[in-house]
Amino acid sequence: MAVASGAMTVWKDIVRPENGPQPEQDYTVGNVLGKGAFGVVRHVVEKETGQSYACKSISKAKLITKEDVDDVRREVEILNLVSPHTTVADLKQVYEDRYAVHIVMELCVGGELFERIVAKGTFSEAEAARHFRRMVEMVAHLHALGVMHRDIKPENFLLTDQTDAADLKACDFGLSDFFKPEQRFSALIGSAYYVAPEVLRRSYGPECDIWSLGVVLYILISGMPPFWGDNEKEIFTSILRGQLDFQSAPWPSISPAAKDLVRRILTFDTKARANASEILAHPWLHRHGVAPDKPIDSVVISRLRNFAGMTKLRKAAVLAAAQHLSYEEIHGLRELFRSFDRNGDGQITLDELREGLARQARLADGEVEQMLRDTDVDGNGVIDYEEFVASTVHLSLLEREEICIKAFQQLDKDGSGTLTADEVAEAMGMAGRMSADEVKETIQRYDKNGDNQIDFGEFLKILHENDPQLLRAAESLKRGMLSPEAAAAVLPATA
Repeated sequence: MAVASGAMTVWKDIVRPENGPQPEQDYTVGNVLGKGAFGVVRHVVEKETGQSYACKSISKAKLITKEDVDDVRREVEILNLVSPHTTVADLKQVYEDRYAVHIVMELCVGGELFERIVAKGTFSEAEAARHFRRMVEMVAHLHALGVMHRDIKPENFLLTDQTDAADLKACDFGLSDFFKPEQRFSALIGSAYYVAPEVLRRSYGPECDIWSLGVVLYILISGMPPFWGDNEKEIFTSILRGQLDFQSAPWPSISPAAKDLVRRILTFDTKARANASEILAHPWLHRHGVAPDKPIDSVVISRLRNFAGMTKLRKAAVLAAAQHLSYEEIHGLRELFRSFDRNGDGQITLDELREGLARQARLADGEVEQMLRDTDVDGNGVIDYEEFVASTVHLSLLEREEICIKAFQQLDKDGSGTLTADEVAEAMGMAGRMSADEVKETIQRYDKNGDNQIDFGEFLKILHENDPQLLRAAESLKRGMLSPEAAAAVLPATA
């Protein structure tokens, strides 16, 4: 929302309500780690745990146009979708106040990969292969979720620590965007040395990330970019010419396998260009013991499997909570759902699930059928949008106070402050199909005070079962972090 203030537009509630929780309540703000065009990154320490994080604060005063605001919203949407993952700096929390949007993320203290490259001049092939594999895994992860990065370069990857064994994680998704199969983009976006030729021609898709990976690989091996120029125009001309130099040092001493991989990636024809899966299967990565020959297990598959392991009552609790997440938090999942839902009827059938999963992982038919049964909370034989979101959402989004309250209130039909046997059976979609003893047995699993009902504290335990971080959050809520108004909304009145 925009509010006119004189000649200036003041943006409100971009990704969160301005009057919601503030970062200063949960974190001690420390020194500046870096600055960018739209804001600043600071070191922050979580008060409850003492854990360090990085907080990227995007100044609203720098957001001049609606497009600027849309970019911020999209970045938050994408972070919510792609995190957590081993190749991505984890998203912790998002806040908003009158002056900025604050994105709290995992702190990677090893510095930029670019700095490591400059300091060393070059990497051994083994080092290059290890770091490059991480970058390709990140791109494979994004592309499986319908996201293209559009700004792959060494500066946008951080090392987790200062050691040579440090892992590499992507940290900046400010230029990323969602894509659909066969969709083409025309915006000239990226960094000069790494931009793909089809981007310069203003017609591109996710293959542009692969080209950028090839440029990074060339630099990792040789310490120099493959396409040179004294200015952007000359660099772009060099890219469009596409002549690779394998004669200058150190290329004569580089393995044929490494050169073959560079050629397969830096290919003009996007249909002939290797994709992420083909890169990960290339012998050069195997040669250095970095890449076992197995398919990538998509985060979507992991989350679906995790959801399948939940009890029916916990699935119902997560389903209720997920329905109260914001548009920005689940927009990426909405797009992913649409990519599965081929006929657009708002439901994923067994055939659609099988087809969608085939694009990301090799699963037996029996496992796909079991996944559908486990995800289909209401038992109607298909996965609807709400069930899909509940099964694939990043569960840390469900720790927020207002989400837990709304979910509980949704299931507490009579407003008594507890879930009765009838309400529990209805929540599980089993009303009329479970005996009184079966319902009682389900309640007893979570009913700690023996009143044969589920109160709010017990509901939090159900929602956050088997997740230590979320259980800590639940305990904090139960101990009294709820405001009096919030407590009154979910706790029964006492005489």
